[in-house]
Amino acid sequence: MIKNSLKWLGWIIVILVAIVAIFLIYVTAVDYKPAAQIQLQTDNNNGSELKQGEPFTVTTFNIGYAGLDQGQDFFMDGGTMSRSSSKEQTEENLSSIGTVVKETQSNIYILQEVDKNASRSNYINEVAELGKLLPEYSRTYALNYKVSWVPVPVLHPMGSVESGLLTLSTFQSTSNTRFDLPGKESWPVQQMELDRAFIASRFPVDNGKELVLINLHLSAFDKGGVIRKQQLDFLSNYIRQETEKGSYLVIGGDWNHSLPGTDPNNFASQQGWPEWLQSFPETFSADGFQWANDPTIPSVRTLDIPYQKGVNFLAVIDGFLVSPNIEVVSVKGHDLSFKNSDHNPVTGSFRLK
Repeated sequence: MIKNSLKWLGWIIVILVAIVAIFLIYVTAVDYKPAAQIQLQTDNNNGSELKQGEPFTVTTFNIGYAGLDQGQDFFMDGGTMSRSSSKEQTEENLSSIGTVVKETQSNIYILQEVDKNASRSNYINEVAELGKLLPEYSRTYALNYKVSWVPVPVLHPMGSVESGLLTLSTFQSTSNTRFDLPGKESWPVQQMELDRAFIASRFPVDNGKELVLINLHLSAFDKGGVIRKQQLDFLSNYIRQETEKGSYLVIGGDWNHSLPGTDPNNFASQQGWPEWLQSFPETFSADGFQWANDPTIPSVRTLDIPYQKGVNFLAVIDGFLVSPNIEVVSVKGHDLSFKNSDHNPVTGSFRLK
């Protein structure tokens, strides 16, 4: 009897190992491997031309796939959840996010964690839905997370993911390029992780120059910020090349660092500094560039627990870096109390010198 039980146990272990092996072979074979540069399609690219000296506004917002509202935690941050609580909640979050975005009346929106076809957001095409809410804007989308199946957490896996960056604009662009960022996790973790990237959109200016607008989302959970440093080095080199051309540059998005000029200690919290959050490295080089952040309004909360005012650790990780030939007119963080996303949006007003 014992011998038969051990035999069956052995077969079960063999079968489980085989299933895991087959799964790893499969996800490796179908792993999304984007080229270093991809020219992106832009829909409804019928906007106006940027004018030197006239203010324009840009809003950055990590919408957390319309699933990370106040009541949510996330397993990667120490919580338990991996998906939106329901399709109805996802739709409500997305509708509220769209309303907030419209109310800022910005010329350009750079959004992160926008799902197109994902289990975690109930397969709602958020790109299409946001496009309906803002029909007068051009739309450029770049994948940075495409995985056939994320098997964790085991009891409630994240599942399939197709997500990315979305840039919306009232200005006409001449090109939009996805740049793959360096730094990858080890196998097989990378096969289920994001492929970090940024969108570089080029907008002609009436003085013959160009505005290069970057929509980025840097790594978050790399140990010690090693991968983030590689990504920032790549960005620094890109900035140098564009500066030499005389371009205007606005770089915005989710930096996943505590940004210069901001201090998380200014926000009430009962939690300590989370392991994933890094201070912005002093080694980053962008001569003459200036940060445009709102240090008074937190732009992100921790996700190990649902949001509780005065409890979650808060920080400013969303904002802008702009070239010396651009004047920062104003910057405003929008305190939404993380009602529909784990981030708050930030709006900057700029003027091309």
